[in-house]
Amino acid sequence: MEDGSLRSYGLVLSKIKTTDQLFRHGHGIARATRPRTEEQRQADIDKIARYRTLEDDIRNRVSRQDYDHDTFGLTSKLLRQNPEYYTVWNIRRQCLTSGSSSKPWAMSSLSKGSSTFSVTGTSHRASASSSPPFSTETPPSHDSPTTGTSGTTAEATEDRQMRDLEIIKSELVFTVPLLMEFPKCYWIWNYRLWTLGQAIVRLPTHVARKVWDEELGLVGKMLHRDRRNFHAWGYRRYVVDQLESAALAGQSMTESEFEYTTKMIRMDLSNFSAWHYRSQLIPQLLRERGADDQARQKFLDDELALIRDGLNVGPEDQSLWFYHQFLASNIIDDACSQTIAPALSLDQRRSYIEREIDEMKDLLEDYTDVKWIYEALIQYTQSLGRLGQQARPTELNGWLAQLKSLDPQRTGRWNDLEAQLHAA
Repeated sequence: MEDGSLRSYGLVLSKIKTTDQLFRHGHGIARATRPRTEEQRQADIDKIARYRTLEDDIRNRVSRQDYDHDTFGLTSKLLRQNPEYYTVWNIRRQCLTSGSSSKPWAMSSLSKGSSTFSVTGTSHRASASSSPPFSTETPPSHDSPTTGTSGTTAEATEDRQMRDLEIIKSELVFTVPLLMEFPKCYWIWNYRLWTLGQAIVRLPTHVARKVWDEELGLVGKMLHRDRRNFHAWGYRRYVVDQLESAALAGQSMTESEFEYTTKMIRMDLSNFSAWHYRSQLIPQLLRERGADDQARQKFLDDELALIRDGLNVGPEDQSLWFYHQFLASNIIDDACSQTIAPALSLDQRRSYIEREIDEMKDLLEDYTDVKWIYEALIQYTQSLGRLGQQARPTELNGWLAQLKSLDPQRTGRWNDLEAQLHAA
């Protein structure tokens, strides 16, 4: 626990503001802080002392392999203070899976050789060294009402599943306020995934699916609160993958998730994660729809119209340009299975890119100081050369001069680009 110990001490100590701290810096802005009184300083010292005592107590219990109810309760106290302490999350898992099965709080343990859940979404076999020391019970099949291999009756199995469900829900509830306060803490998200995985292993499929459905609802609420939290977006994709899996008797959610990205984009055009998720869904969406060449081309037209509307409102938004580049790459690059409209002819592809260049020029009439427009114009004009059309050196040089003026910090990059243009 030594690394976690040092990490936790540092986290708590960093919160102390002594009287000689006159300034703190956030986002490049210096702000004055109020001097702390001796009483406030002493209160912080006392708080740290209590924290260290709590940590020492947990450390001593673990050294004795004492994963009982009291140890479990101590992990709750410490994690509420410091959820970044990943070692304590592991101790909490150990309490649940290796604690005395006679305790009402202890999750019924998996025995040696039974299937356990991995955060990657796959199963693996537990080794003899990793098997819980206090239990030899093997949970029966998810939906089997018959007697299990260890002799448990159907009634006992149902009781165990009810108890496991209660504990799983309790653990999920425990992490919610922590996520609200620390929404970007990896360890809370990881522990939550582990807990949800136990639902797949220990509960009937229809019950486990309900637990995961509720989780998707929670992620939706978190993204409504913080639309750009990339942790929550990545977590959502994982939850959806599980809901679509055979383990939860799932079906594809591509259509509903695509609609979700539309909803989130309309709420906030600057949502990088929503645009990225949308781009990842498109190939599967078109396959599931069985879209023919005409439908694929219409889909491309609709997406280009959507992003153009966004650029007309906020051409300074980098996330919009990234998605526009994604669509343009589907037109410029050689056709493959991931291309939105692979059947476009060479003339059609040139026509699409020329139209986008004209749209960018129209933007320049109102937004002469947005560097992204000039970058797009240069990139797409160069792409026309790859499609067999002569480049326009005069225009390229003019746009490049504007880029140098608007973005002098990247002068080296623009000089390299200028050398490439002249070489061509």
